Amino acid sequence: MPAWPVGPGRRGRHGRTVAAALTACATLAALAAVQPASARPTAPAAQAAVTVAVDGEYTQRFLELYDKIHDPANGYFSPQGIPYHAVETLMVEAPDYGHETTSEAYSFWLWLETSYGQVTGDWEPFNHAWDTLEQYMIPTTENQPTNAAYSPNSPATYAAEHNHPSAYPSQITAGVTTGKDPIGAELRQTYGTPEIYGMHWLADVDNVYGFGAAPGSSTLLGPDHEGTSYINTFQRGPQESVWETIPQPSIDDFSFGGENGYLDLFTGDASYAKQWKYTNAPDADARAVEAAYWANKFATEQGQPEAVAETVGKASKMGDYLRYALFDKYFKTPGCASMSCAAGTGKDSAHYLLSWYYAWGGALDTASPWAWRIGSSHAHFGYQNPMAAWALANDPALEPSSPTGADDWSKSLDRQVELFQWLQAPEGGIAGGATNSWDGAYAARPAGTPTFYGMAYTEAPVYHDPPSNQWMGMQGWGMERIAQLYHETGDERAEDILDGWVPWVVDNITVTDDSWQIPSELTWTGKPDTWDPANPGDNSGLSVSVKSYGQDVGVAGALARTLMYYAAGSGDTVAQETARDLLDAIWEQNSDPVGVATDETRGDFGRFDDVLTSPTGNGTFVPAGWSGTMPNGDVIEPGVSFLDIRSFYLDDPDWDKVQAHLDGGPAPQFRYHRFWAQTAVATALADYDRLFGEDVPPVEDTEAPTVPTGLEVTGQTGTTVSLAWEASTDDTRVNGYTVRRDGVVVGSTGGSVTAFTDEGLEPGTSYSYTVSARDAAGNVSAPSGAVSGTTDDDAGPEPGACTAAYATRGSWGGGYQGEVTVTAGPSGVAGWTVALDLAPGGLSQAWNATTSVSGGVLTASNVGWNGTLAAGASTSFGFIGTGAPPADTAVRCG
Repeated sequence: MPAWPVGPGRRGRHGRTVAAALTACATLAALAAVQPASARPTAPAAQAAVTVAVDGEYTQRFLELYDKIHDPANGYFSPQGIPYHAVETLMVEAPDYGHETTSEAYSFWLWLETSYGQVTGDWEPFNHAWDTLEQYMIPTTENQPTNAAYSPNSPATYAAEHNHPSAYPSQITAGVTTGKDPIGAELRQTYGTPEIYGMHWLADVDNVYGFGAAPGSSTLLGPDHEGTSYINTFQRGPQESVWETIPQPSIDDFSFGGENGYLDLFTGDASYAKQWKYTNAPDADARAVEAAYWANKFATEQGQPEAVAETVGKASKMGDYLRYALFDKYFKTPGCASMSCAAGTGKDSAHYLLSWYYAWGGALDTASPWAWRIGSSHAHFGYQNPMAAWALANDPALEPSSPTGADDWSKSLDRQVELFQWLQAPEGGIAGGATNSWDGAYAARPAGTPTFYGMAYTEAPVYHDPPSNQWMGMQGWGMERIAQLYHETGDERAEDILDGWVPWVVDNITVTDDSWQIPSELTWTGKPDTWDPANPGDNSGLSVSVKSYGQDVGVAGALARTLMYYAAGSGDTVAQETARDLLDAIWEQNSDPVGVATDETRGDFGRFDDVLTSPTGNGTFVPAGWSGTMPNGDVIEPGVSFLDIRSFYLDDPDWDKVQAHLDGGPAPQFRYHRFWAQTAVATALADYDRLFGEDVPPVEDTEAPTVPTGLEVTGQTGTTVSLAWEASTDDTRVNGYTVRRDGVVVGSTGGSVTAFTDEGLEPGTSYSYTVSARDAAGNVSAPSGAVSGTTDDDAGPEPGACTAAYATRGSWGGGYQGEVTVTAGPSGVAGWTVALDLAPGGLSQAWNATTSVSGGVLTASNVGWNGTLAAGASTSFGFIGTGAPPADTAVRCG
């Protein structure tokens, strides 16, 4: 039986954690042919030969920086055409070497080529970037050879996470009940394969470690392999910084390390088997989907959607698998506060947030196959991507092929936006996140801990060294997607969040003729209120202040893009001018022959030779009695430092600068060209001309869209009325539509969506509907002509056609999770409705059913996919209740 990898394993800038994978049981598989190297994408021809769709000063700057990134002499790409994390090699932050790469780098590359396609109409570089991603960052069949043995009913075996590396290896515990994977069978049936279509997060592009865990191989090819190699680093809880990791191969066939390879550094088991294991960074996959949405939009506007159609289809598939990030690590239910809490049986284990990772792995021995999969219990706001969620739920080109994928992303969209609302401090900044597994072991939460749909607030939800919400980049990354959602759909919740955030950021940006600065590190105090979507608090007990300022060009690019999308949607000239001034300052003050960069003083490089001197201190922890070797012969044993197991750094051309610091000299300075940072600035430059042209300040938009016409009822049931109408036009762009029932707003659509279904209605009742259009500046049209829609008299099956039973799946202070199972009678049902008295509590949220509450009674009816049940067949839906669980658990089904 497979065990699961232990806990957080990925970190971002200066130490950002993502769960790694390891586990127990099986042996070695056959060697497969390694993929041949591909040619590096050529840089575009000289700019004079480039056809530019939107020309202007910032477009020309974009093309100049684009050429620098693609110039082979500058060293952004490997001989295989893979983007390095940075041009420079001596770098320790999330990757522990500059010539590693991340799924993050690939996702930013896609954004770079999206902007290039929008500017020039040439989409071959965008498609090539995805092809390279698919070849080198999505494990092949040979890399994950035993996925066919995976059982969704038994996805993984429990092993706790621990707060300090010294508590590892973590013992595998078969006695802890884990839930069922509700999407595994659906994905396999939809795509005809048991494999995962998602990126592993980290690769050693030049095989500097020498593992040789190559794409297309199920065994380690060793130091002689010339090409990229799948590796992992973070593996041992939130306190394990990048300086304390022990790198390990994603294919562990015991060629290196100790007696059991590297496995027994992380998990404790009775015996160990050779295995493969991969970890996905959901923010990167979501960013790839987001880029594909815009690529499709731009190509369609150019009249050539077919140019990106195949790649966009692959992005849709990736988004389908990305749903693993929406589930608790061991598929337990939200609100879990003990290892014995309820295990999920369906979508009731979904928190619907983009968590810190998902991971999968299995045996190398195809004669004794097994495989496992997990989600994650920890969610940081900076990882959320409501723009990608909206696209996966609403864009026909990106809606997943699986039966429930689009619906899951629709729920995720709302949940992600609510997370931002919940975490916003009165000053405007967004606090950390939430966890469903306190201390990584489903421990009891401290008294007074605020909750969000059962999950517990935590200031640093994923890594602690340094605190994960200290870096300003999380604000830029997370809020950029909120701003895109607002600009593209007119989402009023996103607008409200931005209205509070933008002034705070603008007030903390300083630009002069010869300098500029943005916030670098933040300090947080207090906590948010417990989330109540019906009555959000004011978070008066939560506060943020700026701890330090700096010149991080990548973060500045992200902040500029956020301000630009907000300005384009709202007409805020101050936000636009601040973004423009920031981009001008970077271009004028930070440009160099390789790209844009700034001098960085790296005091943290004094940790190169730190060793562990106390059980809970800083340094590389190796368990007593454990010994092994790296492929180059570096010894792994208690008392080693970061440098001791990475002696290759001693040969780096810049090492003398670090050695001088270790010998007592000042902290060294470096000028880094990170791939993601170059792209963040480049895409901001391209966006500026696209969004504003050369009109500075922008012309205020006061013209409302035309009135929607052709409103009609397209269908109805006993509890729903469906509507459709003709699209409005606007002098800039229609951002969405607002639907009113009997004069009261009941819903809205975003972008170009011209259909809406009103749910939870009374049977046999007539309702009057109107629709109005809105644009990016907030102008609203007059309402359309009214139409009348009447629900059917029959709201469901005849009484006796089904039975239903209620169960409480978990409870916490102020709330609980309930589940109702519906079972068809001897004649089966073609639609069902149930009723449950919620007294003394109420309803917060539900899934897998259409619900309404009146007089304390919950009425729920099937959604499209679970309404038809054969005789004796069952389905279930879940909900989050407020207050105490129902006193009367009788459920009426008819």
